[in-house]
Amino acid sequence: MSFDRSFFGHPRGLATLFFTEMWERFSYYGMRALLLLFMVASVEKGGMGFDDKTGGAIYGLYTMFVYLLALPGGWLADRYFGLRKAVFYGGCIIALGHFCLAFPFIETFFLGLLLIVTGTGLLKPNISSMVGALYPPAEQAKRDAGFSIFYMGINIGAFIAPFITGYLGENINWHYGFAAAGIGMVLGIIQYKATEKSLGDAGLHPSRLPDKAQQQQRESNIRKGLWAGGVLLTALVVLMMTGTITINPVVFAGVSGVVIAASVVIYFTYVFVAENLDASEKKKIVAVCILFLAATAFYAGFEGQGSSLNLFAERYTDMFVGSFEMPASWMQAVPPIFVVIFVPVFAWLWVWLAQRKLNPSTPVKLSLGLIFMALGYVIMIGASLIVIRGEKPLPTWLTMTYLMLTFGEICLYPIGLSAVSKLAPQRLVGQMMGVFFMALALGNLIAGLFAGQFDNESIAANPQLLVDLFGLVVKITLIAGAVVLIFSKPIRKLMGDVR
Repeated sequence: MSFDRSFFGHPRGLATLFFTEMWERFSYYGMRALLLLFMVASVEKGGMGFDDKTGGAIYGLYTMFVYLLALPGGWLADRYFGLRKAVFYGGCIIALGHFCLAFPFIETFFLGLLLIVTGTGLLKPNISSMVGALYPPAEQAKRDAGFSIFYMGINIGAFIAPFITGYLGENINWHYGFAAAGIGMVLGIIQYKATEKSLGDAGLHPSRLPDKAQQQQRESNIRKGLWAGGVLLTALVVLMMTGTITINPVVFAGVSGVVIAASVVIYFTYVFVAENLDASEKKKIVAVCILFLAATAFYAGFEGQGSSLNLFAERYTDMFVGSFEMPASWMQAVPPIFVVIFVPVFAWLWVWLAQRKLNPSTPVKLSLGLIFMALGYVIMIGASLIVIRGEKPLPTWLTMTYLMLTFGEICLYPIGLSAVSKLAPQRLVGQMMGVFFMALALGNLIAGLFAGQFDNESIAANPQLLVDLFGLVVKITLIAGAVVLIFSKPIRKLMGDVR
């Protein structure tokens, strides 16, 4: 592997992954800015006419599965495809899903969502794992900075997307917005294939068993499993499209939360029992478990940006600039621009502090992320008090909330990605990255169900409900942040040589 520094002082392969992820996030956040608004919009306005609980549950399930499928996606890449092919296949499937959403049929809508979550499950964990593979073990601080730059690429795409997809979707036709997201993913695929040589051998091959016969048997079993899973999934889609079976999204979402939690417990139990971990590896896996809990609490609040806070922008915020009313989805561009501005500052800060042996430990950074989250929702309590008075708050309230949430995510997300890539045994890196995204999956599901409580009729009858809902997020995240901070030293010991 060549470590020629030519992309902001980092390996050239980081540029390939940076721009691929930028376009993938353009497609994802461009559609996310529209998704819930489209589902709860009336049929007369071109929407689907769902009530808030149903729309919120579907939104939560969709965003949940986007991250939930990262675990099997990481496993398939580790054992069968290799990280690099998994990223390419995932991007192609994502693009196809967005183009399905461009058609105005309920069948293609749900098929498109299914394709997007499948493709993202292949792409998302494995492209992040390849970032970690670009750096030698001795460059931990440089790797943290590399993940922060990679994270900035995510947010450049997320910043651009709402202006294009939001304008097309809310002002012209919802489906034009979805089509624009698909075009973005196609651009990402083209860039990835054109520049993948710069990745060297990172992610090129799956992990191999030493015995050739065992390797062939494993590949055969995986192929059979993929065919069986594909047949079952196709049958389910057909049954749903023909109306043979129906699914209550609200009930299904509630059950899914329990299933995810149980799956995580089962998976970690399997790792401890069947993966022959040594004492140091076991401690590091415990640290990954703690990281999972912290990330779940954080993203249950953070992912309100695309759901409950998006509804707050549309229904309760004064979006007029003179005589022009901004699309509510444009507010989704605020968090990414804050990231673009502040990620370089934080990336420089971590390296500067590390050089002086003052860099906060990973647990301390996690606690800071949760505390910033709590502060953001304190601001929303203030905005809600204005709504209770019968007025509409200015977008500055949401802007300041997004600033606090951005500071929180800069402390938690790139540091969490880097920590998982360093804590996981090499043979389990893709799977452990998938576990990290399962935390995001559970957080997204909770955020979607939470948005279902923002029912217009309920809030009209009891405006205090807005304050109570935001106050609940403040309590949970503030307590979680305090607990992680108090126990930061014991957690740090579990991490061993990982800083």
